[in-house]
Amino acid sequence: MTISLTESPLAPDYDRSSMTTGIVHIGVGGFHRAHEAAYLDRLMRRRAGTGLREGAGSTSPEGSCLDWGICGVGLLPGDARMRDALEGQDHLYTLILKHPGGLRDPVVIGSIHDYLFAPDAPEALLTLMSAPTTRIVSLTVTEGGYNVDDATGEFRTDSPGAVYDAEHPGGPVTAFGYIVEALRRRRESGTAPFTVMSCDNLPGNGKVARTAVVSQAAMRDPELADWIEASVAFPNCMVDRITPRTTVADIAELRRKLGVEDAWPVVCEPFSQWVIEDDFPSGRPPLEEVGVQMVDDVTPYELMKLRLLNASHQGLAHWGRLLGIEYAHEAAADADISRWVRAYLEREARATLRSVPGIDLNDYVDALFERFTNEAIADTLFRLAQDASGRMPKFVLGTVRDNLTAGGPIRLGAAMVAAWALGEEGVDENGGAIVIDDSLADELLPLAAAQKAGHETAFISHEGVFGELATDERFRRTFIEELDALRREGARARLRALAGGPREAQPRPVRSTGTSDA
Repeated sequence: MTISLTESPLAPDYDRSSMTTGIVHIGVGGFHRAHEAAYLDRLMRRRAGTGLREGAGSTSPEGSCLDWGICGVGLLPGDARMRDALEGQDHLYTLILKHPGGLRDPVVIGSIHDYLFAPDAPEALLTLMSAPTTRIVSLTVTEGGYNVDDATGEFRTDSPGAVYDAEHPGGPVTAFGYIVEALRRRRESGTAPFTVMSCDNLPGNGKVARTAVVSQAAMRDPELADWIEASVAFPNCMVDRITPRTTVADIAELRRKLGVEDAWPVVCEPFSQWVIEDDFPSGRPPLEEVGVQMVDDVTPYELMKLRLLNASHQGLAHWGRLLGIEYAHEAAADADISRWVRAYLEREARATLRSVPGIDLNDYVDALFERFTNEAIADTLFRLAQDASGRMPKFVLGTVRDNLTAGGPIRLGAAMVAAWALGEEGVDENGGAIVIDDSLADELLPLAAAQKAGHETAFISHEGVFGELATDERFRRTFIEELDALRREGARARLRALAGGPREAQPRPVRSTGTSDA
């Protein structure tokens, strides 16, 4: 016998019938439900005095925070599945924290109280976004979802979605088309603008969101764009919680152990961090009550996370997939891969970071590997490698650029790019298939084929991904050396050589390519 989420003893006991929308969130996936929505749920529990989560246990006279309910939004056809799952269970879902050793810590999240599938209800969404009660529009639309060229930092005004939204402002199809039209309506009615908060893994994610929104507005009305530039806040923030895809086994385990029927629960690690620039002119929930760090400048936290954690994930993914490894915890537990990742972080990534208030970077890196080796998470390298063309520029290539500018080492970064490029050829070292899932696959796979045929710099010639690195002599030379060494020596031998130090890392020359750089 199973029970519904509303009947679960883990369900929230704050009054969800009194909840109103203060936050419209575009892009409701696993991460949003494990992160922002979980923080809001914890805040509402705290204010209600239920004490079910860390940070809870005391009541406050300052209100219930139920005016900060979340209305989720789906823009893509595939988002209909999320709509159906949430609507069928009063927008509740189970969040399962998976601890090392097998402990499961479930809670039913109630902070999402509504969901709009935009293709079916564009006007309803615009009306909600234009309402004075909506004070924040937050986003998780993936690293590649901002329509901003990684190499130039400019909005792609010729993309089909941007062109369509400029020509059909009352029925947009992109997040930025909806934001621009809603802001136009608020301006026209004299309603204060909402704050736009990107929660994606991007350097300067607020700045990127500002570029996208202002540029989309300029395509239809330069005066509106100027008003948005001057009047709308786009705080940067850093988000962190490893959230793998929910599996059929997760759903079955929840049903078996707790007797709960949940169409789409979320699983995640216990660790969570959120650092936000405190710039919310129209107000915000008191998230500091539940552990969110509100700061003046998020940059040091953001670069630390992107260049240490996210870059490590890319290293685990691309080296691990070459070796036929399936899961992140297996790659992190592999002595050769873990030594290489630590060497990359120590020699190349950390040199580009400034001090982070309140954080010891040695302890931070050690904690990363404790998190990575949590086998209960069972995060796949396939997931970590998805859309690498959007992730590598933000997590790795920025470090390479900074080290090139400073005259620092780039060999390990170039080797990671070489491992990615070799993996794009589609075969691991055991002869197994490497499945590629990338929004730029149609462009990158032909380049990988040309690379395999002997054009060694074909893959890194993609200017949209690599920008000026495509023509940087030192980077090109080091990349060629590492790609050649990978083919000759194999991934494991190359990992050992690279992790051993600069002297051991130097590949055996097979042609004259000029002086090598380590």
